[in-house]
Amino acid sequence: MTRVAAVDCGTNSIRLLVADIDANDTAAGSLTEVDRRMEVVRLGEGVDRTGRLAPAALARTFAACDTYAAVVRDTGAERVRFVATSASRDVENRDEFVAGIKDRFGVGPEVVSGDEEAALSFAGATRELGSSDRSRPFLVLDIGGGSTEFVLGGMAVEAARSVDVGCVRMTERHLHDDPPTAAQVAAARDDIDAAITLAGLTVPLDRAATLVGLAGSVTTVAAMVLDLPAYDSSRIHHARLHASDVHRVTASLLAMTHAQRAALPFMHPGRVDVIGAGAMVLSAVMERVGADSVVVSEHDILDGIAWSMAPTAAR
Repeated sequence: MTRVAAVDCGTNSIRLLVADIDANDTAAGSLTEVDRRMEVVRLGEGVDRTGRLAPAALARTFAACDTYAAVVRDTGAERVRFVATSASRDVENRDEFVAGIKDRFGVGPEVVSGDEEAALSFAGATRELGSSDRSRPFLVLDIGGGSTEFVLGGMAVEAARSVDVGCVRMTERHLHDDPPTAAQVAAARDDIDAAITLAGLTVPLDRAATLVGLAGSVTTVAAMVLDLPAYDSSRIHHARLHASDVHRVTASLLAMTHAQRAALPFMHPGRVDVIGAGAMVLSAVMERVGADSVVVSEHDILDGIAWSMAPTAAR
């Protein structure tokens, strides 16, 4: 049994998973959750415009890291891996971010490439899905704050591409009014469509047998489709959403005001202003690939990071 701590620091949120990995439980190994938590820190606030991590965004992120580092110490994790994604790849003040993480965790952040991010997401999302030939290959869609990852594979990754559209980036770039105007929505959709076309140059999207959607935009759309009275991960995990419901919910979210979205009982406060753009990405991908449904997974890159620290026999 190996206890690991995985941290996923994205454009919008930072998440922690402490888990026990048992290489001898089954042929594939098993992962038992010890602690899982998430905070919206908006690390990527303004990055698309300034090319720098804002002081306030760094302060929010480091405050969350102080809490997470204490959890890692208290739970006795033997291995720690901190993965940073889109917002911190190319910023001018990356050194400040790296130093702050090292001070708190004793390890530096790994600013992974988009392709590696996609592979980690694929591993986390598909490990527990059925192995039926009819369900493969999977197209895993990971909608983040700054980027979206497309990864296709069956038992292993076959093709992957990261593109620079995400819920924070599209909101900051296009959706300025409350609710956004039709022209703003159209401009965001043009950006999203161009990104899907770019992804399709690397990833054969039409080969997918099962579309698997990850991350907060997708799980929030699922909560709305399911009409949940509160966020319930047990209801959301592995829910299958029909395309017509995704398109309907996306249109509704884009027509709502900030106050109306905030009043939804399942809505995380940190997603209120960006959920419309995130839903647009999911809706557009489903339309472009002709998917009649999407399987929602609560397990994603965070679980993939944890599995990457497993003993060799469990990988």
